Amino acid sequence: MALPNYGVLVGTITGKLDSPAAMAKNPGSKPHFQILVDVNGVQYRIAVNVKSNQQPSDLQFYLDDDYKHPVIAHVKALPVGFSGLPKLPDTAALDFIRGNLFDLNKMKIMPTLLGGPNNDLNDIFNVHIEHAMSTPGALVYAFGSKWGPENGKPDAYFDFEPGNGIHDIHMNQGNVGAHAGDNGIYQDGGLFIHFPDEDRWLAMFMKFQSQVVHTSDPGEPVPGDPVITPTLPEEETPVVIIAARVNPQGDDVRREFVYLLNTSGSDVDINNWSIADKLKKKDVIHNGMLKAGEITKVMLTGQGAQLSNDGGIITLLNENGLKVHGVSYTKQDAGEQGRVIAF
Repeated sequence: MALPNYGVLVGTITGKLDSPAAMAKNPGSKPHFQILVDVNGVQYRIAVNVKSNQQPSDLQFYLDDDYKHPVIAHVKALPVGFSGLPKLPDTAALDFIRGNLFDLNKMKIMPTLLGGPNNDLNDIFNVHIEHAMSTPGALVYAFGSKWGPENGKPDAYFDFEPGNGIHDIHMNQGNVGAHAGDNGIYQDGGLFIHFPDEDRWLAMFMKFQSQVVHTSDPGEPVPGDPVITPTLPEEETPVVIIAARVNPQGDDVRREFVYLLNTSGSDVDINNWSIADKLKKKDVIHNGMLKAGEITKVMLTGQGAQLSNDGGIITLLNENGLKVHGVSYTKQDAGEQGRVIAF
């Protein structure tokens, strides 16, 4: 079925309730951090999961307080208010796996509540939401599924009417069981905050531990992938992208290339693997065996993967089309002709 009403809400944060306060306000509700947003006088609520109703219940979390990625060029062009998004590559739509938004291996399992400062999701959200509330002109960008307006029904937490909001602010693919009907690609959730005084973007990404990290193009778990796969196991990703030339001098055709490093202690056969660009165009690799600890240069043909000078992503896929590694680069990274970008 995929996620309904997928898009992004852009507005000014005017209030918040951490999950204990929200559950006290609405007893019996599920644990969410609730954020009140104003959009030109219209109120919305962002409901951010801080705990799963499936075991293990603690979420996986990744935060970058100075986020740089080519998706920002699409995001910053969005107007204030809610914008529906096409579930397609090279748009503002998020996909944790295909978009190389961040390194999934760096997600940490975060408890909902713990004693002490800045060590659980409620603490982290409080710090950054309060900072946004105190910064003139700061805007929040919430990616997920919209509900409302619910005419005649006040909001359950902030009492405004009609109820309006956005939820599913987390990965929305690789689900098994009760939430399998939500699976889809380029429809993942996330929370961005832009601080105009520093021209800085903060990005927060959440996923449930029960969500797998290898998915088919409909967003379904790949058969055989373990259900509980918090990260990509190290032994699955021995070959990594370490550098690329995306903006050669002169004609780009047959002058763009990608460097791969085999980090393992064993030779890896990379024949029939492929390099994919942000539009999912591919070049098949015919370099054969990559010896342990060695580097190989993959020359791109210009007929498959094409590395945009406006920023993009580079993804390494194995012979079965599963993601092995991925990186991203910005327009600024690609600005100097002939430069090799190191990742």
